Amino acid sequence: MLICALGDLLLDVIVRLERPLAADGDVPATTRTGAGGQAANVAAWAAALGAEARVLCKLGDDAAAALVRADAEEHGVRVLGPIAAGRTGVVVSLVGPGAARTMASDRGVAPELAPEELEPAWLEGCDVLHVSGYALLREPIAQAALRARELAPGRVSLDLSSAPDIAAYGPRRFRALVERLAPDVVFANDDERAVLGDLPAPEWVVKLGHRGILLSSGEELAARPAEVVDTTGAGDALAAGYLVAGPAAALDAAARCVGRMGATP
Repeated sequence: MLICALGDLLLDVIVRLERPLAADGDVPATTRTGAGGQAANVAAWAAALGAEARVLCKLGDDAAAALVRADAEEHGVRVLGPIAAGRTGVVVSLVGPGAARTMASDRGVAPELAPEELEPAWLEGCDVLHVSGYALLREPIAQAALRARELAPGRVSLDLSSAPDIAAYGPRRFRALVERLAPDVVFANDDERAVLGDLPAPEWVVKLGHRGILLSSGEELAARPAEVVDTTGAGDALAAGYLVAGPAAALDAAARCVGRMGATP
């Protein structure tokens, strides 16, 4: 199986705090850096689960680009896309007591991926095109996602990604883009589903966090037992597992992800 994920390949900086931040203070923490971004995370987990995986993205011409490209390739992901003058994106994820996380995102040049920069060969033989919802919220990458949909011969999946961003963008406007993308599968959490309303796809998966998942069939499946260390990327691992091998693999991958720091395997 070949999964092509379109969206971000960013530098992830995970900071696990031993206690809450204090103004003008110094708090002990454990940190981890590496490749991240929703599209790259899905591709890395897909590769770990036995699929061939590609990430279609735009990177900057800085040192961070070389680092994340090398890290993604070590995970078995083929990185395809143009290089632009500017910053590669960085996401800082603060993981507090109880594994709750807060993210600060700088997407750098990633949203500048334009439809004319896509090469049809990148999507040849693609069984699933997975689109990050963040890509639909910005231009010109939203048009690149629609162009990739035209080029991809297989199914299309979409992760809605961010309820606050959808609300700020405009739910009706966002839904119009989703309908043009015409995904076969949509992944969403409860908040994203509430903002968008009925999920516009024949097949959907609602991520319920520690409770598990709700399928479009109406079946609710419980999450696997896990000691939660860091929830960063758990939804991406779940999406990859579902696309590669179905609901059971999705739940297994999510449990593996939350049991360690970082969003990749």
